[in-house]
Amino acid sequence: MSIFYTLFIVGCLWWLGFALVAIVRKQKPVFLLLLVLGLAWAALGLVLAGWEEPVAAVIFALPVLIMVPMMRIINEYQRGVLFRLGRMMAVVGPGFNLILPFGLDVMRKVDMRTFTIDVAKQEVITRDNVPVVVDAVVYFNVFDPTMAVNKVADYTKSTSLLAQTILRSVLGQHELDEMLAKRAELGQILRQLLDEATDPWGIKVTAVEIKAVELAETMKRAMARQAEAERERRAKVIAAEGELQASEKLAQAATVMSQAPSSIQLRYLQTLSEIAVEKNSTIVFPLPIEFLKHFSQKTEGDAKP
Repeated sequence: MSIFYTLFIVGCLWWLGFALVAIVRKQKPVFLLLLVLGLAWAALGLVLAGWEEPVAAVIFALPVLIMVPMMRIINEYQRGVLFRLGRMMAVVGPGFNLILPFGLDVMRKVDMRTFTIDVAKQEVITRDNVPVVVDAVVYFNVFDPTMAVNKVADYTKSTSLLAQTILRSVLGQHELDEMLAKRAELGQILRQLLDEATDPWGIKVTAVEIKAVELAETMKRAMARQAEAERERRAKVIAAEGELQASEKLAQAATVMSQAPSSIQLRYLQTLSEIAVEKNSTIVFPLPIEFLKHFSQKTEGDAKP
């Protein structure tokens, strides 16, 4: 088989395949262009039939070279925004697509996956005049590719710069203690404000996370001293509460013992048994008060006669 006929068969297969794709994708202008190319192909084949094979093969291959730049492949996670003569025509889905050559059609691919922006560290003055450095992360994705292409030149850079501005504005309205204790709540506020601002760009902000809040060394030492003082205060309060409870219990015990004098003797014997455990202890036996009372009463009775 000659080179001429080989190229003719290959060209026919290319044309049929491209025409089928244009029909499935409902791309009428592309199909009309392919129809014109097919007719020109057939006419060119009749004209070049009597030429020498090398020259005819080179000229006959030109239509194939025209169809190659028409091919566009869109991945599953992408969408293609199609412009024709500078005007937006449609959003192209994933798969094999055809466009008009010679710059008549321009396709911009838009990634629909979630993006992560590491916001540059921002110096913030809190409401209680404490300088801090805040580091945050923004998660977002494109929900409308036409708005992301037509409304903003670079939606990633614009979202990052806007996140920095909103971060400084919101955190400057809160005190340091709130910033350290309520990161989740502040992140939710930042996400809502940033999502509302980027909505006209076709951007959906899914989350804003505050990674770190850095303090100056002097502030860290001051907070450490404050925490230590707080721990000491709590320890003193707990000790005072313990003494108060102990004194209340002792008062109750004294009341009970005053109502039952024999309980004092039992406590006395218990204390002696506890002291006797230590072999090197010197035990002093106190004289019972009842004995002294009895002795004093006897002395008074002898003195009356």
